[in-house]
Amino acid sequence: MKVLIADDDAQILRALSITFTAYDYDVVTAKDGAAALRRAAEHHPDIVLLDLGMPRLSGIDVIHGLRGWSSVPILVISGRMDSIDKVQALDAGADDYVTKPFLTDELFARVRALTRRRLPAQEEAGASFGNVRVDFVAKSVVRAIDGTDIHLTRTEWRLLETLMVNSGRLVTQEMLLTEVWGPQHIRDTGYLRLYVRQLRKKLEPDPSAPRHLLTETGMGYRFVAEGKQGTIAEP
Repeated sequence: MKVLIADDDAQILRALSITFTAYDYDVVTAKDGAAALRRAAEHHPDIVLLDLGMPRLSGIDVIHGLRGWSSVPILVISGRMDSIDKVQALDAGADDYVTKPFLTDELFARVRALTRRRLPAQEEAGASFGNVRVDFVAKSVVRAIDGTDIHLTRTEWRLLETLMVNSGRLVTQEMLLTEVWGPQHIRDTGYLRLYVRQLRKKLEPDPSAPRHLLTETGMGYRFVAEGKQGTIAEP
């Protein structure tokens, strides 16, 4: 699991980096708000640990920036104990808030809770739709009827995962392009249409009439687990 830790305090950044690495996390760090947004777009972390009082862009600015394209869990770690700061962070889109100093056990418990919560509601480790079973831990897809593996490329997997994490909700073209390819590809809608078509060919019973990977014309896409009649008209 990949964690992005953003804090301008070098000592805290180093301590958290060492601790999370010791627990087998893949750690990415940032020393200011602007770097935090860049690293999030480049590395697609599974969770973000964020200080509020950073240079260049504040923690609140980073939360707003992330929420413009990503649903990644955000855990604020701050020395600010004022309830106003906590409310502002949560209203901006943070998922939880811990004040410094904190206990390591509590911090990891909150991280585990947030990363579990990000998975689709059907099950913690996997989900099914149509004749397909998706395992989020093993990052595998199989046909439920016979257990046959369905090979997905790395990009196809990231696209499917992003849609399923936001099950039932509209995911805009901009969010998908940024989440999967990065902000430099925000206008490359041709990539998106191509990969959605490929996913439908592999996962939909009838790719010409999709029931799970639906197009919201002019806006983006929506994953529906229970299956509804969709359209192949591209935005």
